[in-house]
This record gives sequence, C-alpha cells and structure tokens, in this order.
Amino acid sequence: MNVWRVKALLVKLIELVVVRFLLEKSAKPFFKSLYLIFCIIWALPLTAYAASSTLSNGDVAEINRVEKYLNELLTLKSRFLQATSTGEFSEGTLYLSRPGKIRIEYDPPTELLIVADGTWLIYNDIKLDQITHLPLRTTTANILLKKKIKLRGDDLQVSKVEKAPGIIGITVVPTKEETGQLTLVFSDKPLNLKKWIVIDPQGISTSISLLSTERDITLDEKLFKVKLKEAENFSEY
Repeated sequence: MNVWRVKALLVKLIELVVVRFLLEKSAKPFFKSLYLIFCIIWALPLTAYAASSTLSNGDVAEINRVEKYLNELLTLKSRFLQATSTGEFSEGTLYLSRPGKIRIEYDPPTELLIVADGTWLIYNDIKLDQITHLPLRTTTANILLKKKIKLRGDDLQVSKVEKAPGIIGITVVPTKEETGQLTLVFSDKPLNLKKWIVIDPQGISTSISLLSTERDITLDEKLFKVKLKEAENFSEY
C-alpha cells in the first residue's frame, strides 16, 4: 500500500472522527494531540519530494483542473485547524476573497490576526501589540490570492502531483526566490480544497485543514481592512 493510499485512509478514519470532537468546546486535549500528530504525519512525507520530476499528461490535466477550480473560487469562509512540525496547534476562522484578500482569525489563546488587504499581508501580534506589514506579492499566500492563478509559469513550477483514491496533492515551488514550498490538497469528485501545507526555507511545515467550508458567499469588505489606530505603529519589511 503506497503512502498516499495510507493518507487517504487516515483522512477518512481520523478527520471524520477526531475533527468532530475538536469543534466542540468541551474537546479534550487528547483529541487535539491526536489531530496534531495526524497533521504532522501528513506533512512530513511531502517534504521528501523537493526535486522536480517530469509531469505526465495526466498530471498536466490535473493541474489544469485545479487551476480552473481555484480561479472560479471567489470567496470562501471556513473553520480551520493549524498544526506545525514544531508542535504548535491552533484553530480559528478563515475568510478569503479573491483577488488579494484573506483574513485569518485565531481562537484564544492564540493572540494573532493575519489580514491581506490586496497590497499588504498584515500580521497583528495582539500579545506584543505589534503590527508587521509584508508586501503581499512576496508571500506564499499570494499564490492563492492572485487575480489569475497559474501554478506553472515564470515565477512558479509544479514539483509534484500526487494522487490517491479521492485525494489530489499538488506541490508548487517558486522559481526565483527561496520562499519555501506550498502543497495544496484537494478532495476529488467533486474537487474541493481541503488543506494546504507550507514549508518555509528553514524546513518548518505549517498545515491548515479547512472544515465546514462555505464558498461563493458575500463577505463584508471590512473584514479585510486594518483600523487606522492599529496601523499607527507598524514594522515594514
């Protein structure tokens, strides 16, 4: 049994059971720990495929299908679960509005808010009372937020297409800058974005799993704005 078939079974057996408990306020730490282990198990094998390989006609067809899906995805709202290879775990609500906008609200005790307003990716560290602005075009988030999403081009290449029953995984890497890699994981038939995994240049992986997703809904533009008083003191990189 190959690794992707094992992953498919893990998704069906663990996400369907454990995630249900995670969404309850009374969720026990055991279930969160179990889901964290699952996320790390999922993410780490994908790091082994750093080198590019020749894409088959079937791979190209899957890439084209995924690009079509992403370009038709205009708005999205979802609960999310986030886990890192360093052992951190958090959850919250994510709002996406293409092109250029995303809001990631973390539940307590995580004191962090991330907003992309079309130009900047803004990190609001509530605990430290500090706001950092990064040019959106230089971030991995921009891959999903572009007006026209193209996974293969001058600035991106697809390093791997992986398939298993009911699951498609596509890994993309920048061609010019070492900003890490992004793996998009979809359920199939119908095609739906279920998860993404970012591996930064230091090799730290962060996985975000989407739950209870709503798409093509109306979102308030205020979600993607930072209040002026919040922006009085900020660091720009």
